[in-house]
Amino acid sequence: MENTRMYADSATAVPSPTPLPTDDPAPPGAAPASSRRRLLWHLGEMALAMVAGMLLLGPLWELAGTALGVGESLARPEVAALVMATNMTVGMTVAMRYRAHRWHAVGEMAAAMYVPFLLLFVPFRVGLIDADALLLGGHLLMIPAMVLVALRHRHQPSAPVRRHRVVVALAHRWPAVLALLLTVDMWVDPSVLSPWTMLVLPGGYLVIGMARRTLGGRGVLAAQLVGLAVWVALTVGAVLAGGRTADWLVAFGWLAHAGWDVAHHRNRRVVPRSYAEFCVVLDVALAAVMVLAILTTDA
Repeated sequence: MENTRMYADSATAVPSPTPLPTDDPAPPGAAPASSRRRLLWHLGEMALAMVAGMLLLGPLWELAGTALGVGESLARPEVAALVMATNMTVGMTVAMRYRAHRWHAVGEMAAAMYVPFLLLFVPFRVGLIDADALLLGGHLLMIPAMVLVALRHRHQPSAPVRRHRVVVALAHRWPAVLALLLTVDMWVDPSVLSPWTMLVLPGGYLVIGMARRTLGGRGVLAAQLVGLAVWVALTVGAVLAGGRTADWLVAFGWLAHAGWDVAHHRNRRVVPRSYAEFCVVLDVALAAVMVLAILTTDA
C-alpha cells in the first residue's frame, strides 16, 4: 500500500513527492522491486503491530477476567480465539491508521484476523479438530488473508490524517515502546530469569555483528569477546552460587548490559541504533522486574 509521510510539526498531511519515472521499468506483469519492498515492509509492520496488541492487551484481559469472575469463559477455545483476534486487530488498526490507510482497508484487514477463526469454528464444534488445531489453523489461514488484502490495496492513495506531535514522537521511539510492551506481562507476576539467559546478552551482539560484518573495526571484535567473557563469568557465578545471591547476580547482569547498550547506541557500531535502543529499555525493565521480584519474595 502507498503510505503518506507526515512532517512532525505539521497539522495536516503532507504527501511524499511523486516518484520520478525510471529509465529501466519493470517487465510487464512484474511488480517493481520498490513496490515489493513496500509490500513486505507493510506486512512486517502489521505482524509487529499484531504482536504488540497481544502483548499489551493480553494481560489486561486476564486481569479483567479475574476481577469479573469470567476467567473460565475467556479460557474457552472459541472465546480465546476471538480475544486474540481482537488484540491483533487493535494493534493492526493503530498501525494502519498511523500510516494513513483508509478505513475500508483497515476493515478488510480486520476481517482477515477474524474470518479464519470463524471458519474453523464449525469443524471445531463438530469435533473434527481440537483447540490447538483451531488456534494454529486460524493463524496459518490469517497469513494468506493478510497478503491478499495488502495486495488488493497496495496502489490505493493514502487518506489525509492529522497526527499530534506526541504521537509522532512515540512512533519514532518504537523500539523503546516495543521493549516496554514485551515486559507488561512480567510486571503482573514478577519473577527472576534463569542465569543462563544472560548468555543471550553478548551473544546477540556477536551474531548481529557477524551477520552485518561490523566486527572488523579496530578493537571491535576484542571488545565483544571481553563482553562475552564477563557475562559468561556472571552466568557461571550465578549458577554456582544459587539462591538469593544468584538472583541478584542475574538482575545485576541484565542492568549492567544496559550500559553496554548505551555505549553501542552512542558509537553506532556493531548493531543498528534501533536494536541498541530496544535492548537498553528491555534490559532496564527486566532488571527492575527482577529486583521487584527479589524484594517481594521471602528469603
